[in-house]
Amino acid sequence: MEVVSPGVQNRERDLDVKRHEYARAGIAEYWIVDLEQHSITVLTLDGNAYRTAGEYGITQTAPSVLLPDFSVEVRAAFDAGEVAE
Repeated sequence: MEVVSPGVQNRERDLDVKRHEYARAGIAEYWIVDLEQHSITVLTLDGNAYRTAGEYGITQTAPSVLLPDFSVEVRAAFDAGEVAE
């Protein structure tokens, strides 16, 4: 999972640069947790680049492609993060 850091430069790094780095490293699946958009994007490696398996909003559940029995309720993930702060 990659949590998008605030700030324009951080967003670009987290949403673009790291995507290419993770693909080069062969990471089969990774999730982008976007605090600004209150969303989770699930990406899966397709060859040497990622494709978006799904984008999930606050009222949805984000499932893993790689782990069929694993999913996360987006609202619960964000609520848990607020408690931890």
